[in-house]
Amino acid sequence: MTRQQLIRQIFTKKSFLCVGLDTDIKKIPQHLLTDDDPLFAFNRAIIDATAPYCVAYKPNLAFYEAHGVQGWISFERTVKYLQEHYPDHFIIADAKRGDIGNTSAMYARTFFEQMDIDALTVAPYMGEDSVTPFLNYPNHWVILLALTSNKGSQDFQTLKTLPPAPPVEGGEYIPSRLFEEVLLKSQQWGTPDNMMYVVGATQGRMFADIRRIVPHHFLLVPGIGAQGGSLEDVCRYGMTSECGLLVNSSRAIIYADTTERFAQVAAEKAREVQQQMQRLLNSKITLQKIVKL
Repeated sequence: MTRQQLIRQIFTKKSFLCVGLDTDIKKIPQHLLTDDDPLFAFNRAIIDATAPYCVAYKPNLAFYEAHGVQGWISFERTVKYLQEHYPDHFIIADAKRGDIGNTSAMYARTFFEQMDIDALTVAPYMGEDSVTPFLNYPNHWVILLALTSNKGSQDFQTLKTLPPAPPVEGGEYIPSRLFEEVLLKSQQWGTPDNMMYVVGATQGRMFADIRRIVPHHFLLVPGIGAQGGSLEDVCRYGMTSECGLLVNSSRAIIYADTTERFAQVAAEKAREVQQQMQRLLNSKITLQKIVKL
């Protein structure tokens, strides 16, 4: 999917919601366990219910790999179902790959050639040659980990790489933390047309610093809902004129109910988020018009 196709979907549906398919066999409704493929049965129902309210889906590979070969079959069935029935939805494989160049090239072949998935999350720690093999596929995306939503993100991602520079009115912003160095350096590898960044919703005002370095790239934002991130803060500091955001919600939507009404309740939760996103998008558009006047 191209950048313009993604933007068109966002403004057509008035949504930048990504539904995370973190499908845990221990959390899905009990009546599905009699199905030959419970993970896929759950995913299919969730997808059918939430598709009108989101623009993307993000299956997390860990929840499928835990089941061995059968888990991979469930994952592949989920991807094919999306591609056949909802081809306008952006598909993200949350796999967090990244290794030496020849290994990354094999990962890229798996997800971009064999499965034709739109985007893959990639860890940047091993540097340029571990990331660039994923960037050789037109209309496919690398989503690079930058500033994540978990508590442990403070262990390395916010480490100071330079002494903090005193603020200068109108002066150039000088990155001084490790995650900022990742944002700065990686722009030499990819572009806003093929690279996004993971930034956790729990980071709040840090989105303003991130936008100083990557003003045009899309951000994949996990952490709203169950993790406590604020959608309003994310939009206040991170939204651009093209939206520039894919905000992920997993548990708060897919596990909102464990009865036979689970899909209906998931649809209701997704619709609530979509309506909030529509208001935020409309507010942004209105503010831009006022500024132009």
